[in-house]
Amino acid sequence: MKMDAEKIFQDKIDQEIKIEPKDWMPEKYRQTLIRQISQHAHSEIVGMLPEGNWITRAPNLRRKAILIAKVQDEAGHGLYLYSAAETLGISRDEMYDQLHSGKAKYSSIFNYPTLTWADIGAIGWLVDGAAIMNQVPLCRSSFGPYARAMVRICKEESFHQRQGFEILLTLSKGTDAQRRMAQDALNRWWWPSIMMFGPKDDESPNTIQSMKWKIKRFTNDELRQKFVDVCAEQVKILRLTLPDKDLTWNEATGHYDFGPINWNEFWQVVQGNGPCNKERLETRKKAWEDGTWVREAATAYAEKRKHRTTIQAA
Repeated sequence: MKMDAEKIFQDKIDQEIKIEPKDWMPEKYRQTLIRQISQHAHSEIVGMLPEGNWITRAPNLRRKAILIAKVQDEAGHGLYLYSAAETLGISRDEMYDQLHSGKAKYSSIFNYPTLTWADIGAIGWLVDGAAIMNQVPLCRSSFGPYARAMVRICKEESFHQRQGFEILLTLSKGTDAQRRMAQDALNRWWWPSIMMFGPKDDESPNTIQSMKWKIKRFTNDELRQKFVDVCAEQVKILRLTLPDKDLTWNEATGHYDFGPINWNEFWQVVQGNGPCNKERLETRKKAWEDGTWVREAATAYAEKRKHRTTIQAA
C-alpha cells in the first residue's frame, strides 16, 4: 500500500503536478520541506538585522525610505514562508524555538557585519542577487504553498537587488574615498555570497533527493556558477573588481573559472563561530522576549472577540 502511495506521489511530481498540504507525502519529503522552508524564513527575519542597523544612518531621506521599505519586505517574506511551513504540520512557535535553541539554521551570510554604507549596496547586489538566483527556480518547487510564496518574494527581491546595485554604482562614480569604500565592501562580501549556495554538491547530502522530488531544480554548484557568470559581467559596469585573481573567462566551458572557496570558513560560520553569530541570535531572542506582552495582548483580544461573537450568534 505504501509503495503504491509513493509511486502515485512521484508520478505527480514527474508530471509537474503540485503537491498540496492535504495530499499524501513521504515523511522525509515533509521533513525536508520543513527544514528548508523554515531555514529560509529564519534567514529572511535574521537578514533584517544587518540592514536595519543602517536605517538611522542612511545618507539621505530617499535612501532611508528605500531601506525601511526593504527591511519591511524581508519581514513579510519571513511571514509568507512561516505560513507555508505551517501547512506541513509544524507550528510557528516550534519553528521559533528551533531557531532560538540553535537547532534550526539560517543563511550563513547574515553572520557578517555591515561596517559601512557601501555594505548595504553590496548586500543588495550580491546577497539579494544570490538569493534571486537560488529562489527563482523555487517558484517551480513541487510543493504548492512554497512555490506560490516564492513568486511574490522573487518580485520584491528583484527590486532589492537593483537598489543595491544602484548604491554601488553611485559610490563608484563618486569621490576616491567613496570608490574605495565600495571596493572594500565587495572585497568583504564576495566570498561569503558565493558560499550562500551551500556546500559543494559532493558534500550536500540532501541535493540528490531534493532534485528527484523537484523541491530544488538546480544543484548548489550549478547555481553558484550562474551567479559568478552574471556578477563577473555586471561588475564591469561598476568599474570595480571582484576579489578573485583566478576569475577568468573559459572559452571552452562558456563560463567563468573562479578561485577556491574557503570551506573551512563556511563550516565555521554554519557551526556558530562566525563574526556575528552570537550577536544575531541574542538579538532575535531578546526581540522574542520583549514581544511577549504584544503576543499575549493580541491573543486575549482575539479570545474576547471570539467570545463576543459566540454570544451574539446565540
